[in-house]
Amino acid sequence: MTDKPLAIDRAGHPSLRLREIVPGVPAYLEEVYSWAYLNPRNLLLLDRPWIVSAILWGNYRKLLRATLAEVLPGTRVLQPACVYGDFSPRLAAHVGPAGTLHVADVAPLQVANCRRKLKPFPNARACVRDAANLGGDYDAVCCFFLLHELPDAYKRKVIDALLGSVVPGGKVIFVDYHRPHGAHPLKPVMNLVFETLEPFAKALWGREVSDFAGEPEAFSWSKQTYFAGMYQKTVASRLI
Repeated sequence: MTDKPLAIDRAGHPSLRLREIVPGVPAYLEEVYSWAYLNPRNLLLLDRPWIVSAILWGNYRKLLRATLAEVLPGTRVLQPACVYGDFSPRLAAHVGPAGTLHVADVAPLQVANCRRKLKPFPNARACVRDAANLGGDYDAVCCFFLLHELPDAYKRKVIDALLGSVVPGGKVIFVDYHRPHGAHPLKPVMNLVFETLEPFAKALWGREVSDFAGEPEAFSWSKQTYFAGMYQKTVASRLI
C-alpha cells in the first residue's frame, strides 16, 4: 500500500469530501468498522477525548496512565493503529524528544488525522502500514484497544508481528477489553454492544492474549485488570 497523502481542509482536518476505498484495507474493516474509521464525518465526531472516555465508562485516563507507566522516556516506541482522542500526543510527549514514536494504521484517513495531532512533536510520525506486517527494533509497543476489533486469525497475525517488533528486553503492552466480573452491572450492556457493534471482541472474554501468540514461551507475561475486570493490561516482555 502506498503512503498516499489525504486532502486536508482549512481547519487542518481530513477533508469531509474524501471517501475512497483504499486497496489493502482489510475486508473486515470495510464490512464492520467503516462507519467508525473510514467515514470522515464520524471521525470528526468520535475524535474527542470526552467521547473516548465515555465509551470506556470514564476509564480512559486510568488506562492511559497504566500504559504510559510501562514506557520509559527516551525509548523507541511503536503504536499499531491510530487511537481517537489525545492518546498519541500524550504518548509522544511522554517518550520525549530523546525518544521516537512511530504510529502505523491501515486506513489513510486515520493516518492523516494522526499526523495533524502529532505536528507539535518532531519525534513522532505516522504512516500507512498494516499491523499484521510490521517489523522493527522497538523498545516498546503500545497496542491500545486494537485486538478486540480483529478477527481471531488476524489477531494471531498482529500479535505475532508486534511481538516480533521488540528488541530483547523490550515489551509489548496490550490494553483492551477483558471478561468483567460476573456480577458487573455493565456486563449485559457490554454483551449487547459486542453482539451488535463489536463482533470480534468477546474472544478476549474467553482467552488470554498469550493464547493467540505463536511462541508465547519467548516472552514473560503479566496481566492486570481494571474496572471489575472489564479492561486489561497484558504485558509481554521479550526474554533476553
